[in-house]
Amino acid sequence: MNSYRTIYEYGSDEFTEERSRFIGYAKPVKTEEEAIEFVNEIKKKHKDATHNVWAYTIGPTMNIQRYSDDGEPQGTAGIPTLEVIKKEDLRDVAVVVTRYFGGIKLGAGGLVRAYTKGAKIGLEAAGIIDRIWYQEVKIKIDYNQIGKVQNEIMNLGYFVKDTIYLEDVEFIIYSKPEDRDALVERITDITNGTAKISDGEEFYLTEKDGKIILD
Repeated sequence: MNSYRTIYEYGSDEFTEERSRFIGYAKPVKTEEEAIEFVNEIKKKHKDATHNVWAYTIGPTMNIQRYSDDGEPQGTAGIPTLEVIKKEDLRDVAVVVTRYFGGIKLGAGGLVRAYTKGAKIGLEAAGIIDRIWYQEVKIKIDYNQIGKVQNEIMNLGYFVKDTIYLEDVEFIIYSKPEDRDALVERITDITNGTAKISDGEEFYLTEKDGKIILD
C-alpha cells in the first residue's frame, strides 16, 4: 500500500446536547491490543460516565473493525462512531465517545447524530493525515554543480531531507517511488552523468495538506 489515511496524535473535544455532555477522544494505534488499552484507559478515566461508546479499525485494509454501544440502544452509538472512521477512510484509529446523561432523552435519531458528532470532533482534534510511502535518494555531486542541482530539485518539488558538505556535496531527497526514475534521469542529464546517485531506505512519511511533516 503506497498510502493510507490515519490521525496524527491523541486528540479530544466535547459538546453539550440537551444537557448531555459528550466527549470525543481519538488516538492512532498500531495493534488491536493498543486500541483496547486506549478504550480501557478512557473508561477508567470516565468510570462515572453513563456510557463510553467506542470503535476502532486496524490494518491496511481495515481487516479488524470493532465497536460497542456500551448500553445505548443497539445501532445508535457504536455503529455511527465506526461509520465516521470508515467514511473518513482511516486506518489504525481508535475512538471513544463518552456521554454524561443530562436527563433528557435524545431518541434514536438524536443519539446517532450526537455520537456521529462526538466521533468527528475527536478525530478533527487528533488531526487527519496521510501516510505516504517514500524512497530516499542520495545524490552526490561536485561543489561547482550545487546551484543548478539545488534549483532543479526545488523546481521539481522534491523534499530535501539533508545536505551534507564533505569532499563532495550530498543531497538526501525524499521521493515517491513512482517519481524516482524521473528524478534520477533529470539529475543525470543536468550533471552530464557525473552525479553519483544511490537509493536509501523506504518508509512511510506523514503528509498533511500535501506537505511532509517530519515526526
